[in-house]
Amino acid sequence: MKKDYLNDCPDYLKDFLFYMETIKGRSPRTVDGYYIDLRSFIRFLMIKNSVVSSDLDYSEIKIDSADFSLIKNATRQDAMEFLSEFQRNHDNQAKARSRKVSAIRSFYKYLTVSAGKLTENPMLNLETPSLKKALPKFLTLEQALELLTHVETNFTERDYCIITLFLNCGMRLSELCGINISDIHDNRLKLLGKGNKERIVYLNNSCLTAIDNYLAVLNSGEKIKRVDKNALFLNNRGQRIGPRRVEQIVEECLQKAGLGGMGISPHKLRHTAATLLYQDAGVDIRVLKELLGHESLSTTEIYTHVSNRQIEDASNKSPLKNVRQKKSEKT
Repeated sequence: MKKDYLNDCPDYLKDFLFYMETIKGRSPRTVDGYYIDLRSFIRFLMIKNSVVSSDLDYSEIKIDSADFSLIKNATRQDAMEFLSEFQRNHDNQAKARSRKVSAIRSFYKYLTVSAGKLTENPMLNLETPSLKKALPKFLTLEQALELLTHVETNFTERDYCIITLFLNCGMRLSELCGINISDIHDNRLKLLGKGNKERIVYLNNSCLTAIDNYLAVLNSGEKIKRVDKNALFLNNRGQRIGPRRVEQIVEECLQKAGLGGMGISPHKLRHTAATLLYQDAGVDIRVLKELLGHESLSTTEIYTHVSNRQIEDASNKSPLKNVRQKKSEKT
């Protein structure tokens, strides 16, 4: 969490943010999102309750003096008006509004259940906007192979290993950056996923070979002098590699493979791994759920809708596939 903006927080919001980070184990990025969305909600309440002038721009409103009574007396109708305001005047689409609903519900659940500041939760039945279920972008098997043959960078062994793990293990960007050498035991790799939940993925021969080749060059000191003794993937300064640097590596490799401009990111490589495992390898959806670290099977089921090949195969397995219209005999 970005501690520099906490001076703008009233105590009740600051307590919530620390609770989500330290007790619930939410990532700094998630906590930042809570802050931004709840700051907007408090600003909306300040305007609606005439605490500040409605002529002020949202960015000009300081929330550090916002009294808790604004939160205590807020209703579900207030939250609905807030969402409507941001849809009409701030171009918030369903996904952004859904994120705001999640922040408000988490905040009020904390105030009611954990902090005991409220006896009843007015946001308990606040509904999430319906989201359009878009099919995930992914590379085909041929494109994935093309990408792997065009990893030509200043540190090819490291970057090939990164691409290989994304495409074979379907890990998240944050999970890849967080890998320690001690997390690897034979062919097992421990990942730290969302909510600080650990899971084990198994490394196939391609992954193990890529890791061995990378570590051999890394340990030789030819390209990088190790500063961080724990991290598997290091940047050029020898420190743990960051998400933005990994994104740049993926972008560079995609460009060299002629796959730039397709909207493919590290997260889309995760989609690619999941799709190839389901579509080409026939991995059971429940196994795929565990591999990807999804809490709900419904999250994984999106990959059951991307397999045109399996739909075609199903049609071709019909017991009536070879039936032809019988020609009538002429009299």
